[in-house]
Amino acid sequence: MKLLRVSTAVLALLFSTTALAADSAPLKVANGMLVDHAGMTVYTYDKDTPNSGKSACVATCAKNWPPVLAKGSPPAPYSVVTREDGSKQLAHDGKPLYTFVKDKKAGDKAGDGVGGAWHIVPGK
Repeated sequence: MKLLRVSTAVLALLFSTTALAADSAPLKVANGMLVDHAGMTVYTYDKDTPNSGKSACVATCAKNWPPVLAKGSPPAPYSVVTREDGSKQLAHDGKPLYTFVKDKKAGDKAGDGVGGAWHIVPGK
């Protein structure tokens, strides 16, 4: 019975540590740019106004440029934008973040420079 209590406590600690780590680092840096946990490149859109709390990329735009969804309360320099549909989108330095449907595998960056308005987010 003691072993079961200790194992339960250890598991609870491991899961809580994993959850905290996930909240503290919503994105990671790979090859000098921000990527999501699947390694997909993250972009900003010039038509988004920094710190406006909303995204200019909706409807068809959002189908091609899926928003990076926010989970919980991210640490600075990240914040959360509420989209028209009520979903929560991750923002970096006040600008909403997106991936690109034409990026097929981790590290692809086909979206960089599209329309002169989409840009890779440099990793720091």
